[in-house]
Amino acid sequence: MLPDLDGGGVERGTLEVGKYLASHGHKSIVISGGGRLVTQLEEEGSSHFAMNVGVKSPTTLKYVLPLRKLIQKEGVDVLHLRSRLPAWVGYLAWKSLPPAKRPLLVTTFHGYYSVNVYSAIMTKSQIIIAVSDSIKKHISEFYGKDDNVTTVFRGVDGNTFNPDNFDQNRIDTLHKAWEIPTGKTIIMLPGRFSFWKGQDIFLKSLVTLKSKNYLAVLVGDTQENEKHTEKLNDIINTYNLHDCVKMVGHCDDMPAAYMLADIVVSASSSEPEAFGRVSIEAMAMGKPVIATAHGGSLETVVHNETGWLVQPADVADLSKAIDSALSLSDEELHTIGENGKRRVTKAFTTQSMCDKTLALYHKGLQEKSIVNGCAPHPKSISIAKS
Repeated sequence: MLPDLDGGGVERGTLEVGKYLASHGHKSIVISGGGRLVTQLEEEGSSHFAMNVGVKSPTTLKYVLPLRKLIQKEGVDVLHLRSRLPAWVGYLAWKSLPPAKRPLLVTTFHGYYSVNVYSAIMTKSQIIIAVSDSIKKHISEFYGKDDNVTTVFRGVDGNTFNPDNFDQNRIDTLHKAWEIPTGKTIIMLPGRFSFWKGQDIFLKSLVTLKSKNYLAVLVGDTQENEKHTEKLNDIINTYNLHDCVKMVGHCDDMPAAYMLADIVVSASSSEPEAFGRVSIEAMAMGKPVIATAHGGSLETVVHNETGWLVQPADVADLSKAIDSALSLSDEELHTIGENGKRRVTKAFTTQSMCDKTLALYHKGLQEKSIVNGCAPHPKSISIAKS
């Protein structure tokens, strides 16, 4: 039960786990308010049930009973809660069932949620997944949970994000659509248009760059947060950055986008990235990464090996790192990119993420069966992700 399936790390992770489960003989059910990713979700073998559980209103509780009925009808074995508001609906439906009839309850901490009763719902499960060790530490520090918390790093699909197996036409299509000039170094910042993603810090860092032979490309839906987009346009106007900045909007083909880039930036500022999917996607595509030195980025990016780590919200430090990257030769940038590819292959693949998630499901179901005095669960299980 996600608020929607329009885009974002949580949504893409849900699709990846759903595809994996379906391809391994399990039944995957996803509940959300809908969105552009529903078609892909269903094509990859999951079922989608539309419930608009992302609306912050008491009326959202009307979905508790329908969800309870759905859990019973579909014979759900695992209820995996991935977002706070839907998690409240899911938890209440789960709690309303007789203890012996309740599915295994799993939650995933995808962020540094504000510490309050509302966020505490993510700690009410039998298994808690943290997307990084820094999130695991956050859960321990503020909620006192340790024993049932497991770190499962996010991952990237080695087939999808693979520069060695890529159709040049996809790159050419984006190059033409975005009107990217040749002969300039492309510095790309992908991400939701939100104040905490640091697009404003990034733009201000460009002002003092020594090199001017670059194009800064912001990838993300400019309509998602119009006030933030307006703020970014004000910065571009104030510092006369029109000739070196492009805001290209939402992109459905991020692997091709990364292939266009020479350097990729993850500039989250006021809040740390819980994990930082952009960094590992770019590294998987062989691109050097500049990321802020807090949160999950400290666990993915190795300073001066796979890229650079800079202080959060520090315009001067980010500008210095970009200058360092721009001063390197193509061969030196390629070496850094290759280091990143090896790191992702070793530690941050979708296969590893899904294998570990399914192993947790099976372990939890086995323990639940022992507690209830039942036979162990069969290999085939039904998972509802909310």
